Amino acid sequence: MKIPAIKGRIGDWDYYISTLTFQQVNDYVSRVDDELHKSESLKELIQRSITNNFLSIKKYIINQPELFFNSLVLAVYDDYPEWVEIEVKYDDLETYQLGLLDFPSNHKIFPVDGQHRVEGIKAALQEKAALADMKISVIFIGHKNDENGLKRTRRLFSTLNRYAKPVTMDDIIALDEDDSIAIATRNLLETNLLFTGKKVTKSKNKAISTDDKHSFTSIITLYECNRELLKYHRKCMKKNAPDTIRDKKSFNEYLKFRPEEDDLASYEELCNLFWNDFINNFEYIKEYSIDNSINPSEKFRNNIEGGNLLFRPIALLPFVQCVLELNTATNKSFDEIFQFFGNLNLNLNQKPWKQVLWNDFQKTMIMGNKTLVKYILKYKFDENILKPYEMSNLLLKYAQVVNFQGDNIEDVLVDIK
Repeated sequence: MKIPAIKGRIGDWDYYISTLTFQQVNDYVSRVDDELHKSESLKELIQRSITNNFLSIKKYIINQPELFFNSLVLAVYDDYPEWVEIEVKYDDLETYQLGLLDFPSNHKIFPVDGQHRVEGIKAALQEKAALADMKISVIFIGHKNDENGLKRTRRLFSTLNRYAKPVTMDDIIALDEDDSIAIATRNLLETNLLFTGKKVTKSKNKAISTDDKHSFTSIITLYECNRELLKYHRKCMKKNAPDTIRDKKSFNEYLKFRPEEDDLASYEELCNLFWNDFINNFEYIKEYSIDNSINPSEKFRNNIEGGNLLFRPIALLPFVQCVLELNTATNKSFDEIFQFFGNLNLNLNQKPWKQVLWNDFQKTMIMGNKTLVKYILKYKFDENILKPYEMSNLLLKYAQVVNFQGDNIEDVLVDIK
């Protein structure tokens, strides 16, 4: 095998940048075997690190026409291949960095970074031979099969894998053109009065800083709420406009590939309907959405009385879940459900939210009762909606958080009603 390459150096590593076809990856790149450890147990640990994630990569390769990968880092077993320099002159530039890599013998090549991509490519090629001529960029390094060589390559292996960071939620929301939720969230951030400008904090956490007196919610919470809307939308599509190929995809699989434009448009329409009805049925939400003052959320979220339930990310998500479940159970529109909640007192310093969401002694939020919040909201709307296990959990959990001491546990419902 002879391939063109560019030679470089970083630290004390010489390396060569080139490309391999998927067929060459299949034919020449092996799994890590005894190249990093002599111990059978340690070799097994390395092999276990290759999870079924390569199957997702296989599906991505087969189904995504715009597929792209980072470079594979490949170690060439027992030294570098032969390097043949080619002198290049162009105007005032003269370089010997370009050349050919020649693998004259049976060099063994294994991935130091990109094990799952290699296995995914091989699996995809078995299913779709037409992919054989696709090319992926690669970086070749040399590997010596002695104690120092093993140690050196192990260190590189761990460094590349330890410091490789997964794509962040911020990146997904800002850039992903396949994830329906990210696309719909971007649309809301750009067009909906409740979310435009600084009304959604770009914090990497779901919680909102105590210094933030401007935001309605956090971008991660908005994404999670829209995630619930997509789950709801998929159920509606499956019921009203079934599609065998689309409907058999798991939720996570559905997010990996951009849906049909009609499906995406329908989902975005649902998001706009939901959030517009939300704004129109809560006078204080409408007031906030058009408030251009410096600190529009200060009176709705504070550390004195807690503020309003809807302005707390920890409560907004279960509220959205509750509304969707009520819609499914009662066939009432979002508008009707929001009208009901719009007439309720959702201040955190009032029962039943004290000690559920708001610690009125320490003046702090309580973070672990999201499911209880949803049950309380459903109970307030219609106690008959709750399933037996939900009612049981509501009674037990609420009695626990308020330290109920009575003989009849159902007496705690007085606080909730």
